[in-house]
Amino acid sequence: MNRMPAVAGQFYPGTAPGLTRTLKELTRESPGKLPAIAVVSPHAGYAYSGGVAGELYSAVHVPSRAIVFGPNHTGVGEDAAIMSRGSWRMPWGDVPVDGELADRLTAACSLLREDGAAHLGEHSLEVQLPFLYRFRPDIRIVPIALGHLSLEECRELGDSTAKAVSGDPEPPLLVASSDMSHYVPDEVARRKDRLAIDRMLALDAEGLYRTVRSERISMCGVIPATVALFAARLLGASSARLIKYATSGDVSRDFDQVVGYAGIAVF
Repeated sequence: MNRMPAVAGQFYPGTAPGLTRTLKELTRESPGKLPAIAVVSPHAGYAYSGGVAGELYSAVHVPSRAIVFGPNHTGVGEDAAIMSRGSWRMPWGDVPVDGELADRLTAACSLLREDGAAHLGEHSLEVQLPFLYRFRPDIRIVPIALGHLSLEECRELGDSTAKAVSGDPEPPLLVASSDMSHYVPDEVARRKDRLAIDRMLALDAEGLYRTVRSERISMCGVIPATVALFAARLLGASSARLIKYATSGDVSRDFDQVVGYAGIAVF
């Protein structure tokens, strides 16, 4: 299956030259890249969240493979939908799916279901690909769209992911795609988002899951982030760093209703 772009020309430039120019503006070459096991990266239009995502990906080493966990905003398909064959069409060409890695993940975790339909209209994974490609043009991916998973299901998927890749000479980067608070005043977003960010910086997957629910934080990718944290801990993660935080108000200057964006590296 060749998955066609859903938001090219909307969330990011739809031509190769335009996207290349934008990525050069949003990213930078930096020495001493962090050996990240996982990242949490926003997925809004680049005009709003691209600066956060760009700083994050500029700061970490990007290996040749990535497992990209994103929330299923559309509600279509399975709650743990993997696409294990084909490619994702982007303005510069195709990003191949790593079928061998996808097969290992599917064998390791019974929650995963083959479901290309869940990915067709979903933007949360797609917007990560240009940043991965910017620093690794040979990138191969395993896309996983996640719906409503319990805490124990998040733990099962995270643990299974870690076990599936733990013997790899160069483990894939785990990417959790998530925006933070949605459509609340800027001061509310910053206060509530800090509660979730603190749990992520503490590598506390269970605490993140419970805090987002108890504090009613509208973090759309809490499930992907929880899964990635469970996996990262088993893969040896010992620390995390907030690379950048911003809200849409920083761009629009409308601080009455904002969306929060956090870029976090786990290593």
